[in-house]
Amino acid sequence: MIPDGKALLLANCLLPLAGGVCGAQPQENQKPNVLFLVVDDLNDWITLFDENNPVRTPNMEELAHRGTFFRNAYCPSPASNPSRSSILTGLRPNETGVYGNSSDWRSALPQRVTLQRFFKNNGYYVAGSGKIFHHHKDWAYHDNASFNEYLMMSINEPYPPAKLNRLDWYGSRNTDWGIWPDDISKTADYKSAEFAVRFLEEKHDQPFMLNIGIYKPHSPFFAPEQFFDLYPASELKMPSRQENDTEDLPSGARTLMKPTRWFWEGMVKAMAENPDSYRDFVRAYQACAGFADYMVGKVISALDKSPYSDNTIIVLWSDNGFHLGEKDHIEKFALWEKSTHVPYIIIAPGVTRPGQVVDKPVDLMTIFPTLAELCGLTPPDGLSGFSLVPLLRNEKMDLPPALMTYMKGNHAVRAGKWRYIIYADGSEELYDRDNDPGELNNLAQVSAYTGVKDSLRKYVPKYNADQVKDLK
Repeated sequence: MIPDGKALLLANCLLPLAGGVCGAQPQENQKPNVLFLVVDDLNDWITLFDENNPVRTPNMEELAHRGTFFRNAYCPSPASNPSRSSILTGLRPNETGVYGNSSDWRSALPQRVTLQRFFKNNGYYVAGSGKIFHHHKDWAYHDNASFNEYLMMSINEPYPPAKLNRLDWYGSRNTDWGIWPDDISKTADYKSAEFAVRFLEEKHDQPFMLNIGIYKPHSPFFAPEQFFDLYPASELKMPSRQENDTEDLPSGARTLMKPTRWFWEGMVKAMAENPDSYRDFVRAYQACAGFADYMVGKVISALDKSPYSDNTIIVLWSDNGFHLGEKDHIEKFALWEKSTHVPYIIIAPGVTRPGQVVDKPVDLMTIFPTLAELCGLTPPDGLSGFSLVPLLRNEKMDLPPALMTYMKGNHAVRAGKWRYIIYADGSEELYDRDNDPGELNNLAQVSAYTGVKDSLRKYVPKYNADQVKDLK
C-alpha cells in the first residue's frame, strides 16, 4: 500500500506523455521554445544520481530519461548570487568580482545582456516566476529588463507565528524546519508552478522562454505534511559523517569556512537540548527536496498537455549543492563535492537522445552558449563557457575540467576522478573520488600526487577580479 504522500507524489505528477489542451494551437515554423527550470540548493543525495539515495525524485528521473543527464555537473560557485549571476551573464566570478550573495552584480555589469534579455532581444517572449535571479534585499537583484512578464511575490510563504523548531536563539527565522503550511496552495512554489500551467494553456504566436525558479529545498525547510510522510522518522537515512574529518583541512579551508561554522556548532548545541534536532533537520530537507520534485512534475505535466511539448527545449539545473553535516558543515559556501555537485538535464527535440548520460565533469557555464546554439542564435561575445551541442548529438568532444570559485582566489577543479582545491593563501586539498567519495582523506601533502596537482593547477584562473561592492 502506497502511503498518501507517495500516492500524491507518484500519481499526480509523474510526467505523462500527452498533447493538446485548452484550445491553444501549435506554433508553426518557428524557433524552439525554452522551459528553464531552476531548483534552489538541491544536492546530489537524490535518486536521480543513485537509486539507493534516500531522496526520491521520480519526476526528475523521468525527465532525465527523455534526454541528456550530466551525472557530474558542477555549479560555477557554491552560493546563489555568484552562481546565478555567472550562469545568467555568461561570466565567471573571477572575471566579474561577484563572489558573494550580497555582491551587487548589476552595478558591476551595467551593460551586460543576461541570458533572458538575450532571448528577448532575439524575438522570444520571456516570462517567469519564482527565484531566477538571487532574491537579496527583497528582489533588488532581479533584472526587470530581462522579462516581458514576471510574477513577483514573496519568495517565502507566510512564516508560522513562531519557529517550529523552538530554537529561537539559532540563526534567523530561516533557520527553521517542520511541517508548514497546512495547504500546498499557500506555498510560493505552488504559485510559481501554477503560473507555468496557466502560461502553457495560453496561445503564443512567438517563441517563448518560460523561466520557473523553484525555491525549495532552500531554507526554511518547510513543506506540507504529505511530503514529510514520504520520509518517516523511523526509516530516516542520515548523512555519512566521520569524526575528526576536518583535521586534515588546510589553512585556506579553515579561513573560508569560518563565517559558516556557527551553523554546525549551533546544531551540536541544539542536539544537546533535543537529541532529535539533527534528524528532524535532515528529514525536513528531504521532505523539501521531494516537494521540489513534485513541482517539477507539475510544470512538466502542463507542458506535456500543451501543444508546445514537441517544440520546447527543457533545461533543469540547481544553483548549488548543500551540506547536511558532512565535514562538520551545514549550508553551501564550500568548494567540496556536496556543495557544488548539482543536477543538470537537457532535453532538446531532434537533438538529444533518450537516456543519454554524460559522466565527464562539466560546469553550468555551458548553459548560455548551449541554449543559444540549440535555438539557432549567435551568442554574445566573451562567454566564459562553451556549447555542449556536439555532445548532445553524441559526437566526440573534448571537455576541459569543471571549475568552481568561491570568494576571491579560491578555486576547485573536477577532472576525471580528481577534485583539486587551491585557496587564496596557496594551501590545497586533493581527493581521489573513485576511492574516497566522501572526500575524507586530503592527499595534497602526499608527494606521490605532486604531478596530479600540477596537471590540475593549470586550469585554475590566474586572474581574480577584486570583489565588487555589496548592496547594503
